Amino acid sequence: MGSGKSTVGKLLAERLGVAYRDTDADIVAAQGREISDIFVDLGEPYFRDLERQAVRAAVAEHPGVLALGGGSILDDSTRELLAGLPVVYLSMDVEEAVRRVGLNQARPLLAVNPRRQWRELMDARRHLYTEVARAVVATDERTPEEVAQAVLDALELKDA
Repeated sequence: MGSGKSTVGKLLAERLGVAYRDTDADIVAAQGREISDIFVDLGEPYFRDLERQAVRAAVAEHPGVLALGGGSILDDSTRELLAGLPVVYLSMDVEEAVRRVGLNQARPLLAVNPRRQWRELMDARRHLYTEVARAVVATDERTPEEVAQAVLDALELKDA
């Protein structure tokens, strides 16, 4: 959440001369409603099933840069699917998250005490992110352009 995956993903796609795709955007387009509304109206399990399907379809169909929702890593089959792919975990600390998004946007998992919730989410997920990541790139105090270059360097990729 707030790591810059969409911004950095678009920059990477541009630099590599490939297309960009975001599974959260795929879900919103297919459902015709925002993710926060899906959470509220249909519940997190329903959303996680949509997310699992969206990731599976995107990995199968999309040869470019792909951004996944932060919770997609919670699914065992998704982690298995990502194994061996050039996955990058964009990391940041809570202070950076506060600076970027204020932790006050409509984020369904951060509705109450967002700072504590963010820390708890990251504590629960960080090991899963690092498990599937080929590279971990810190985004703290970096511009999107600097992060994109760090990703290219970490994966030993060259601009198109």
